[in-house]
Amino acid sequence: MIDHDTPREACGLFGVYAEGEDVARLTYFGLFALQHRGQESAGIAVSDGESVRAYRDLGLVTRVFTEPILQSLRGHIAVGHTRYSTTGSSTLRNVQPITCSTLQGNIAVAHNGNLVNAHTLRAELEAAGEQFETTNDSEVIVRLIARAYEGDIVEAIRAMMARVQGAYSLAILTPTQLIGVRDPFGVRPLCLGRLGSAWVLASEDCAFPPIGAEYVRDVAPGEIVVIDAEGLRSYEGAKPAREALCMFELIYFARPDSHLYGRLLYEVRRRMGMELAREHPAEADLVIPVPDSGIPAAVGYAHASGIPYGDGLIKNRYAPRTFIQPDQRMRELSVRLKLTPLTEVIAGKRLVVVDDSIVRGTTTRQIVRLLFEAGAREVHMRITAPPIRFPCHYGIDMATQRELVAAHHTVEDVRQQIGATSLGYLSIEGLLRACGQPQGRFCLACFNGDYPIPIPDDVELTRDIFEPALATQE
Repeated sequence: MIDHDTPREACGLFGVYAEGEDVARLTYFGLFALQHRGQESAGIAVSDGESVRAYRDLGLVTRVFTEPILQSLRGHIAVGHTRYSTTGSSTLRNVQPITCSTLQGNIAVAHNGNLVNAHTLRAELEAAGEQFETTNDSEVIVRLIARAYEGDIVEAIRAMMARVQGAYSLAILTPTQLIGVRDPFGVRPLCLGRLGSAWVLASEDCAFPPIGAEYVRDVAPGEIVVIDAEGLRSYEGAKPAREALCMFELIYFARPDSHLYGRLLYEVRRRMGMELAREHPAEADLVIPVPDSGIPAAVGYAHASGIPYGDGLIKNRYAPRTFIQPDQRMRELSVRLKLTPLTEVIAGKRLVVVDDSIVRGTTTRQIVRLLFEAGAREVHMRITAPPIRFPCHYGIDMATQRELVAAHHTVEDVRQQIGATSLGYLSIEGLLRACGQPQGRFCLACFNGDYPIPIPDDVELTRDIFEPALATQE
């Protein structure tokens, strides 16, 4: 998808405990497999059993980590992070893993998710004398653990979990341990794998095959897993609540070759397309996806409808990100750089165009225009996500509610705005049928406003939540 009209990625976590292995390089490969979860920055922290060292920078994994840097990160334990910022802007000081000194040695923490009470907790910690170095909520987690860490890391993590509210999957490094943590609702994914006698943590199991690891199980909501020289041990960090895995992990975020709730996501998304065809049929000549996220659903739509599948848009993966362009005209030009219509394929055709979501509607409108300019007779947009009417406070930087086109307009209004011949969104019921899971296992808040974790009244959706405070300190 194109920036500005799709939910922006969560973050990717990876960790490994492997005696005698080049853990920095293993983590590099793991982060490369998780690059889709965040492209703004990357970092790796390692421990040799005594000291923790880290290297972090802005950019893609392959740019951040050169061969000399990887060779300098020696140890047998590592955690890594790829980031798309939600709370805290995209600057070097916010790159993870975040390191912090404690009485028991340095620790490093990589976080995927977002806290809804970060403002309150940060104010309390600053009043107690803590000096924050970043503008993100992840440092609140790190400092709460560090303050409580007096010899028992599990109890320190439990103390943190008792205070924070929101979504968090964590990969934590101490001088001697690798630790995985998941919030009581399980909003963000985290799984365990084995590499021979070694243990591996990752946001998605697609990170395991590149290093030869095998999936074992998911880290359970509210669970703490500790891996050290004695092996793996599991603890209850907080009482598990109702399951609330983010539905957008299944619709968009996670790679199609990953598994969630034991199901291959390519197949889940193909079934979403089949459900779309049943709910919103169209008389058309060709089904095409918006690449790449729309491909499995478009295959499913074509299969269920009997309409031929084809490629009508070619994606240039090396085009610049649209949000850095200086004005709307340049952003629109960037869309044309990223997507090129195959005129000979679509000219004169009635098209069903399948995509994962509509957030603001701006990019969808440009795609529809591109297709009509290329000679399409009709453009029937079909969307695998239900209308997004509420903002996410749990780690997705999608938009504020006033920017969500479906929050203030009917489906017909949105159709007119994007210029499509027809528009159909998959229903929540159809989405759940495609997933093969009951509604109670997911967070659907962006569709229905039912937030599983209560949102304080003063929370604002912003990536720069602590910027003013830090500027004052500086």
